[in-house]
Amino acid sequence: MNEVKSRLMPDEVQRSSAPKIGVIGGDGIGPEVVAEALKIVEALGVKYERVDYSLGAHAYLKTGDVLDDSVLDELRQLDAIVLGAVGPPVGSTEVPPGLLERGLLLKMRFELDLYVNLRPFNSVPNAPVQGIDFAVVRENTEGTYAGEGGFLRKGTKHEVATQGSVNTRHGVERCIRFAFNLANSRKAKHLTLVHKTNVLTFAGDLWQRTFDELASEFPEVTRVYNHVDATCIYMVEDPKRYDVIVTDNLFGDIITDLAGSLSGGIGLAASANLNPDRTGPSLFEPVHGAAHDIVGTGKANPLAAIRSIGMMLDYLGFTAEANKVSAEVIRFANEIMEKNTKGSSGMTTQQIGDAIAERII
Repeated sequence: MNEVKSRLMPDEVQRSSAPKIGVIGGDGIGPEVVAEALKIVEALGVKYERVDYSLGAHAYLKTGDVLDDSVLDELRQLDAIVLGAVGPPVGSTEVPPGLLERGLLLKMRFELDLYVNLRPFNSVPNAPVQGIDFAVVRENTEGTYAGEGGFLRKGTKHEVATQGSVNTRHGVERCIRFAFNLANSRKAKHLTLVHKTNVLTFAGDLWQRTFDELASEFPEVTRVYNHVDATCIYMVEDPKRYDVIVTDNLFGDIITDLAGSLSGGIGLAASANLNPDRTGPSLFEPVHGAAHDIVGTGKANPLAAIRSIGMMLDYLGFTAEANKVSAEVIRFANEIMEKNTKGSSGMTTQQIGDAIAERII
């Protein structure tokens, strides 16, 4: 993994004093990786107020609630939220498909206005693709995930299902502006818009026009457009062409999974769901799932959760501490990958957390 700065927030912010952090351990390995991530915060000596929330598949099966409005109101008062993972075991039928995704994850994104999903990627040694060193800015509250659509004559042979894509000038502009600011703060100062403008001629036109119009405000940032299918090829064949990528909700969901796999695996993939206007808390989570099959085995990789915590510290103004977290995760990942091509550390979840904590003291 390249030695890169951890700062992924385009603007410096004032350090929060004893921030109030909501902790959603969630399901499966979620509580395990969150415990190791918070261990790092404590090792750094960062003081914070912890508020725990029982949310996810296990909570739904116990109470029948996914995210009550009263709980949502409590979340609005926090400075940040840490999420481990949510979801039932694979193959379970006790939790209806999409219930947690729409009723918990997307509800928090929409209601807390977490309109930027930010994911950094850097190749580790022996990763399938070397040279990856970029960040993806994904619009997080619109597009096909807004839920526009429905069924006609459902369950019949004449059934019709529609799924619309919602794109507003307001939503597109604020996402692209964040991406321009981020690119402007980085060394390469390069921004790529990823879409499918040759087919999605309405949504794509709005994204392209907004991208071109905002460019005049950032004369130092070079820019280019790529179709999403071409981007998947370039990530494999020529990843160094990317510095910051900005894209819509669906395309961002897809290409970030690809980038994670190519750069070293989902166990290193961190993310931030940001409210850049700071009208409420932002949410930080590893992008892996609940992995119920390895719960309690010590096999869960906490590095993505730890890296997500680093992004949270940066967001809260603890920039020096965030840099320490990023540097030590990078060094640890490099050492492990150089020793073992399969990326196995031979250490338990807790031992990895302890090792990172010892390094940053």
